[in-house]
Amino acid sequence: MTSIQDNIRGKIAIVTGASSGLGESTARHLAARGAKVVLAARRVDRLDAVVAEIRAAGGEAMAVATDVSKRADLERLAAATIEAFGRIDVLVNNAGVMPLSPIDKLKVDEWDRTIDVNIKGVLYGIAAVLPRMKAQGSGHIVNISSIAGFKVFTPIGTVYSATKYAVRAISEGLRVEVGNSGVRVTIVSPGAVDSELKFNTTDPDAAAGVNAFYEANQIPADSVARAIVYAVEQPADVDINEVVLRPVSQEF
Repeated sequence: MTSIQDNIRGKIAIVTGASSGLGESTARHLAARGAKVVLAARRVDRLDAVVAEIRAAGGEAMAVATDVSKRADLERLAAATIEAFGRIDVLVNNAGVMPLSPIDKLKVDEWDRTIDVNIKGVLYGIAAVLPRMKAQGSGHIVNISSIAGFKVFTPIGTVYSATKYAVRAISEGLRVEVGNSGVRVTIVSPGAVDSELKFNTTDPDAAAGVNAFYEANQIPADSVARAIVYAVEQPADVDINEVVLRPVSQEF
């Protein structure tokens, strides 16, 4: 009898934001289960190091320099994956930023960047893979949102929360739209997880609070990677639509 864990073996998986944190951990977990992993991020040196470690452990991986705020980069990422492996089975839309500050600080450039990465980056990723997945009759899009997509992270994370609410809306709408095409959609909404997101805040007062909150509550990145693996490893007729996970100690 085939183990459910074998459902990942041989799949071609793209992971954005794979140079650190959740993305890196997810790429490593998928590769350990036998997936062929394409790691995407801006920091090529870091990507290359992770790819080398995955290969040394017996996995198969490649790196593609990608800025998810640029649609052309996502199209190039998908094309490179097809060229190397012939198909795309999984996209983990993980890349994100979290610069936090009250709205009245008017950090408009940071708002723009947050929208470009957290919303447009997700949409550009979907645009790059969805036609290919529908044509092959299968595929899995995993979008990373946040607990902040359930409750507005006031008074410092209103814009960030807006982007994560948007990711939830996009994911649910996409799930309905793809219907019986064979494409699955999962949204994963973590609480405080040890990653570089907590270092994105430039406002000194907000940064101090964020760092203290994370130090008191954060769980390892592989906690989320395991949740993603759980969704991906399900049989083709099972779609884990939504996963919400928090540190036990986190109230928000």
